Amino acid sequence: MFAPSTSFRLKERNALATITAALSLPEFQAGSVWLAGAGPGDPGLITALGLHAIAEADTILYDALANPALLRFAHPRAKLIYAGKRRGKASAAQSDISRTLVALARKGKRVLRLKGGDPFVFGRGAEEALALARASIPFRIVPGVTAGIGGLAYAGIPVTHRETNHVVTFITGHGADGNLPELDWQALSIASPTLVLYMALAHAEEIARKLIEAGRASNQPAAIISDATCDNQKVRVTTLASLGADARECTAPAILVVGENVKLRDGLDWLGSLSGRLLDPDPLKVEGFRRVS
Repeated sequence: MFAPSTSFRLKERNALATITAALSLPEFQAGSVWLAGAGPGDPGLITALGLHAIAEADTILYDALANPALLRFAHPRAKLIYAGKRRGKASAAQSDISRTLVALARKGKRVLRLKGGDPFVFGRGAEEALALARASIPFRIVPGVTAGIGGLAYAGIPVTHRETNHVVTFITGHGADGNLPELDWQALSIASPTLVLYMALAHAEEIARKLIEAGRASNQPAAIISDATCDNQKVRVTTLASLGADARECTAPAILVVGENVKLRDGLDWLGSLSGRLLDPDPLKVEGFRRVS
């Protein structure tokens, strides 16, 4: 269990109270549960409402991917319960987490379920919310920045760009049984120029093979973003043909992206530019093509 700092400064709580009042944020009612997204890793990406929830909660059940720095804003008397779920590691059963949320709310607690990313994007937030609905427990959803958007932005890869794609598809690479879900890869290959895959590192080779068999070019750009938006973020740019081999060299948690918009990283790697990388203002060579034509 993560212990809240006993030196939580009064001015910090006052600052949060000022934000709450200025934005007219809702009161966290006793006997209710808020399911909030903590963002993809960088603690600065949490929303004002999410931070308000952390400060006001009596009990916080937090995930492995929620940045621990955020818990410093919890009330010193708040109870913090680790409820992380990570592949290959011991974790609480989903049914137990849902029962705990219900039990704590029935005791009159203000219960916060703090999840990495967004609770409704491959985060099982809907399952927990439905359990609360069945138990007649009032709840609120606090959206967060999902890794499939925020993680790509920190890698300098836009989710959409009018020169590369008008469609993007978010896919989970990890089904309820731990295997790659049964999907229509032919339809995905044809309909969606950009694919963003969550929890897919272990199945990257199989995914690449299915996409190539479905007609995607083997040399199509791809990227793997490990520890997205964190200080130790790593980005590996590759191709669809090499995705499986490169994935074996990367660590989870990771986001995979396949599509021509990966090329835009050469011009939009703003984090790299802070360390001296020179950016290409025309990474797609669109301007050069237009000048020639």
